[in-house]
Amino acid sequence: MSFRKRVDAQQAHILSLRIAVIVLGAVSLFAFYGWHKAPEDLTVHVPPDLRSGSTRKWWEVPPENVYAFGFYIFQQMQRWEKNGDDDYQDNIERLASYVTPGCKEYLKKDYEMRRNAGELRRRERNVSEIPGHGLTDPGVLRVEEIGINDWTVNLDLLADESVNGERVKRAMTRYPLSIVRADVNPEKNPFGLMWNCYASNPQRIEVDLQAAGVKP
Repeated sequence: MSFRKRVDAQQAHILSLRIAVIVLGAVSLFAFYGWHKAPEDLTVHVPPDLRSGSTRKWWEVPPENVYAFGFYIFQQMQRWEKNGDDDYQDNIERLASYVTPGCKEYLKKDYEMRRNAGELRRRERNVSEIPGHGLTDPGVLRVEEIGINDWTVNLDLLADESVNGERVKRAMTRYPLSIVRADVNPEKNPFGLMWNCYASNPQRIEVDLQAAGVKP
C-alpha cells in the first residue's frame, strides 16, 4: 500500500471515530436531559388490602382508594363542629387543595345560599356512612370508572344537624361525587385526586335505619 493510501485510510478512520464521538455525545446529552426532566416523586396507588397481593400498572388507582378519598374529603367538608356559619366556610378554604377550582366556586355559592336561608347559624352537622351501604354493598356500584382520570363515587350517607344539642334535621342521601385525577401539587395534596363536586344531583333515599343498627 502506498504512503498516500495509508494517509487516506488513517484520515477516514479518524473521521469515523469523530462521528462516533459526536453521536455518543448527543445520546449522552439526550439521556441527561431525560433524566433531568423526569419527576423526582411518583405517586403509586396501593389497594388497602394486600393479603392476597396486588399487581397493577403504576398509574391505575384502585376503586377502594377512590372511594376512601371521596368519602373522607366529603365528610370533612360537611363536618360543622360548632357553627355552620364559620365551620363550612373554613372547611372550603382548608380543603381547597383537594377540590377543583370549579367545585370550590360551587361550594362557596352553596355556602352563601345556605347562610341566606338561615341553614347555618349555630348549626352542628356531621355525616356518616349508612351501615351496609359501603363499598362492599353488592346492590350498588359504588365506584364507576368514567375514564382513566375520572370516577363517580356513590355515597349513601346519613346527615344529622343540631342546634344547641337538639337535632333539627336528619336526611339520608345518595351523593354521586365526581372524583378526578390531579397530580399537580404532592406537597399539598399527596392523594393525587380531587373532588369535582357532583356527577349528577344528589337524591334522597329511604333506608330502615333501625334494621341497619342506627339509633333513632
